[in-house]
Amino acid sequence: MTTSKEGVDWRSVCPISSALDVLGDKWTMLIIRDLVIHGTRTYSDFLESPEHISTNILALRLKLLTCLKLIERTNPDASARNNGFKLTESGAALRPVLEGLGRWAQTHLKEFHSDMVKIP
Repeated sequence: MTTSKEGVDWRSVCPISSALDVLGDKWTMLIIRDLVIHGTRTYSDFLESPEHISTNILALRLKLLTCLKLIERTNPDASARNNGFKLTESGAALRPVLEGLGRWAQTHLKEFHSDMVKIP
């Protein structure tokens, strides 16, 4: 395992493993989801998501996603708490991945989670 300057512990040289090292936790994908659906979001907006991310986890994920250039601050000179975050081109490229994951869940998990909403 090697640690990058961004603080990622790369488990292997496999691209899928590397993607999961960054995106494989629940909170990172939900931050990306919120930005895909709502556009620019503030720190407070993320805290209001129905999944209730904790402040320390949110701060760490926003820092990581910014370091990896998946998101960026709308005002680079303002503090994280008083700033908006938006997807970069690299982050926006995750939209089809999220949509595919949502379609898969609706097809294969609906019988186990009947309250799941439908993705348009």
